[in-house]
Amino acid sequence: MTDAAQEKVFGRIYAPNEAWLAKRPAEAIIEPELAIIDPHHHFWDVARDTYLLDEWSRDVGSGHNVEATVFIECGSMYRADGPVELRPVGEIEFVVGLAAKSDRGAHGPTRAAAGIVGQADLTLGDRVDPVLDAMEQAGQGRFRGIRHAAGWDADPRIGNSHTTPGPGLYLQDDFRAGLARLTARGLSLDALVFHPQIDDLVDLARACPDANIIANHACLPLGHGPYAGKGPENHARWLASMTELAKCPNIVMKLGGLIMRFAAFDYHIAPMPPSSGELAELWRPYLEPCIELFGAERCMFESNFPVDKMGIGFAGLWNAFKRLAADASKDEKRNLFAETARRAYRLS
Repeated sequence: MTDAAQEKVFGRIYAPNEAWLAKRPAEAIIEPELAIIDPHHHFWDVARDTYLLDEWSRDVGSGHNVEATVFIECGSMYRADGPVELRPVGEIEFVVGLAAKSDRGAHGPTRAAAGIVGQADLTLGDRVDPVLDAMEQAGQGRFRGIRHAAGWDADPRIGNSHTTPGPGLYLQDDFRAGLARLTARGLSLDALVFHPQIDDLVDLARACPDANIIANHACLPLGHGPYAGKGPENHARWLASMTELAKCPNIVMKLGGLIMRFAAFDYHIAPMPPSSGELAELWRPYLEPCIELFGAERCMFESNFPVDKMGIGFAGLWNAFKRLAADASKDEKRNLFAETARRAYRLS
């Protein structure tokens, strides 16, 4: 698909438009002293875009008190050769190098990639052990787990996850065998599903009660393609499934990452990004129930940068989260913005 043909297509990643982002007047930072651990962001260096330490440091240094971050796999800098199953180890090596530069302080006080989540094919079952060995070695103490995303929809307009072979990944015996090997090491699974698939994640969590499962992006409510114009129906289905998922004590929920697929705000044609107040109200029907169902001790706000930078700047995004948490207690805010992430990713 050409760039022109991709215009105004939700569910795809685009390089952020800095000039467009700058059209939104800067906002005063809400609660600038509140400690934040950003549990979900990416680094990449690909033909369509780069997001490395210089740009990352400008974002995290825009006014909020971001103490540390967790890198989540995105298919970046895989090894060019060698066994296919070991090629994702290259991404761990790449990010460890960036994290070491961050530790030297030249890019500000925030600890980049204090935790690293890589990608491994868990359908390898027991054969995933050498891959996990290599990732633990490459991670130099930062490796925390695997994201094997299962986001899938039959409609090609949605845009399936890059590691999803087809429907029902989390129901497969071979995937669950690989998850057992991951769990035996005390490592976590970052799980990604679209809202019609939440029941698969419920089944996985119940079948693997010892697994530490971190659900990404509020289980990705869809609002584009065949789901467009069906807001109440989509929300009712999402809420019913999330109510069951919240009964699984081994699930922790990330709150954010809705720019690409929720499609509540058309950043493709809007004259400027939403304000933090506008974004908070757009996302409130999904993020607020998550906090009510899972509790602040099992929820954490996430930037999903630079993906969500397609729709809003870093300062505005975290202001939106702070607006959503305005009525929370001090302890609840500590969990939502830092401590749940610290526990889930075992950060010091």
